[in-house]
Amino acid sequence: MIKRLSKCIKGYVKETILTPTLVCFEVILDVLIPFIMADLIDKGVDAGNMKAIMVYGASLLACALFALLFGAFAGRTAAYASAGFAKNLRREMFYNVQTFSFANIDKFSTGSIVTRLTTDVTNVQMAFQMLTRMAIRSPLMLIFSLAAAMKIDMQLSCIFFGCIPVLAIGLALIIKSAFPLFDKVFKRYDALNNVVQENLHGIRVVKAFVREREEIAKFADISQEINRLFTKAEKLLAFNMPLMQLCTYSCMILISWFGAKAIVASGGNAEIGLSTGELMALMTYVMQILMSLMFLSMIFVMLTIASASAKRTYEILVEETDIKNPENPVHEVKNGEIVFENVCFAYSEDETDKTPSDLENSDDNKNVLEDINLTITSGETVGILGGTGSSKTTLVQLIARLYDVKSGRVLVGGQDVRSYDLDNLREQVAIVLQKNVLFSGTIAENLRWGDQNATDEELIEACRIAEAHGFTSEFVEGYDKYIEQGGTNVSGGQKQRLCIARALLKKPKILILDDSTSAVDTATDASIRAKLRDSLPDTTKLIIAQRVASVQDADKIVVMEEGKIEAVGTHKELLNNCEIYQEIYYSQQKGEVKDE
Repeated sequence: MIKRLSKCIKGYVKETILTPTLVCFEVILDVLIPFIMADLIDKGVDAGNMKAIMVYGASLLACALFALLFGAFAGRTAAYASAGFAKNLRREMFYNVQTFSFANIDKFSTGSIVTRLTTDVTNVQMAFQMLTRMAIRSPLMLIFSLAAAMKIDMQLSCIFFGCIPVLAIGLALIIKSAFPLFDKVFKRYDALNNVVQENLHGIRVVKAFVREREEIAKFADISQEINRLFTKAEKLLAFNMPLMQLCTYSCMILISWFGAKAIVASGGNAEIGLSTGELMALMTYVMQILMSLMFLSMIFVMLTIASASAKRTYEILVEETDIKNPENPVHEVKNGEIVFENVCFAYSEDETDKTPSDLENSDDNKNVLEDINLTITSGETVGILGGTGSSKTTLVQLIARLYDVKSGRVLVGGQDVRSYDLDNLREQVAIVLQKNVLFSGTIAENLRWGDQNATDEELIEACRIAEAHGFTSEFVEGYDKYIEQGGTNVSGGQKQRLCIARALLKKPKILILDDSTSAVDTATDASIRAKLRDSLPDTTKLIIAQRVASVQDADKIVVMEEGKIEAVGTHKELLNNCEIYQEIYYSQQKGEVKDE
């Protein structure tokens, strides 16, 4: 994990190396200061030597000034290196997420990925900065200060060795208890992000059904659990400071006691015992050594938190998409012919964060598509009809390799879809999904997702086919009208038609409309289908719909039920031979009669 994360230092290696180098110089000067201070007291103040006071005072000032400069520059380079490291880490994670298949995204969940890209990366950044500075400074200060203290008085310096095991054992117990709690906290953060994201995305529905209290309660429950876990972890970490203070003051009292005795015994003569200046230096080294230990304990605490975050960022970095390009991919899709041969499919489930009960009761590994055999010739218009949960959407997602089949194969243009270059295949398959998504930007910018080089005339033509030109031209800004995030400032029907126009600009060999006219009236729906038929005669068109009227003029209609194909035929054939189709058709006919 460390090896993989360290690759994100690229571009900031100089600053990463320079920081500990500057810290080394800072530490050396900090350790020299008590030595100079001891001579200042013994050879200057006690001796009444003004010249010595001036020399040692100037040396003390110079050391302090240079230590300050080295520390300031070390802080600057550490901040620059850690910010660059976080930028690289976040970028590599995001780039890898872009390669994920739908199955990979299902494994982590959107909220979890957002948490890992934000909170977890920030924790790792803070740990990296601490490692390049404090994790170098504290051990060096500890070693150098201890060596300097031992040079002054070996016996008194042994007091430090009694504190180190106490601190080490205490810290080990604290970290061992706190780490599992932080691991749980970050997993609950994922759940919190999911709740927030879901609530904000569906805020209109929440208000329409007056569910604010329930949503607040849901949010409060998860927040309370995070609070409970964090409080428990922080209570454990809180023992760090009392333990540190106990060791610090114990050392100071013991050194003061034994040091004062040594001074009295020697009469303040450094040659036969301990001088006043040396005792002052020892007291300073006590503070330096124990402050170093305190900072080391803080580093361990930070690393405890960051290690959980590092593990989560690493999981994103090393996750490999289960859909990859073959070694020698086919680049050209000859036509829009589609063949399903004995296709079975099941959604795989990630067992992370699942309890044994969840896994026992899970149906996610059950086949949602079973023994699918279907041939669609190039240029055909095919309607796909079925109840909710009949796996209509799953079926068409296999065509563009958004998922891979569990068994059997899907052929497009006479080739198994797994033999194609992914980009080339998906360029020739345009899908308008059930959840229509528009991004923040102008209408023209959104449409050019289909073809970034499309001319204004091509945009208008695509919108005319999709029945979107009429309402777009009525906007004051026209095609330059700004679309808010998620398309919140246009209606559902307008959003659907703009998404269809965007798909048409790809000029695909296969066009899939997944219930993408559900928010438009029947007349507009019929007009769109007629224009698609006339304008795209060579494009294979798959139309998933809930309304029979949307597919009854298709070349053939596929009726699905519980992941299986129940019947295939024309509107007339299915009315005569398929009970499911008859039931759907007549129930909708009765509804229309009642409406009239």
